[in-house]
Amino acid sequence: MSNELFELSLGVLMTLVTFSLLLCFGRLLRGPNLPNRTVAFDLISIHAVGIFVLFAVNSHSYVLLEGAIITAVLGFLGTMMFARALERFPHARWLERQPSEEE
Repeated sequence: MSNELFELSLGVLMTLVTFSLLLCFGRLLRGPNLPNRTVAFDLISIHAVGIFVLFAVNSHSYVLLEGAIITAVLGFLGTMMFARALERFPHARWLERQPSEEE
């Protein structure tokens, strides 16, 4: 009984994290400025690590945990690269509101 409940809860968690990951991709595509897109990229990498870990626990494959660690490190490095690029841009460029298609 508890094993079935555990597997069911893992399935529900993987579904929720995947749905949240899709919302983060939407923010990455629609982000009004570069800092919002940087945060969305960081969230996507965090979600990818979460999916790796949940899948590793579900399939009893601990090799996937190494993939999760590598994904976490690469996500951190990518976020640091974006943050470094933000420091080099003039602040006025990414603070300006981009015109939307409705206007």
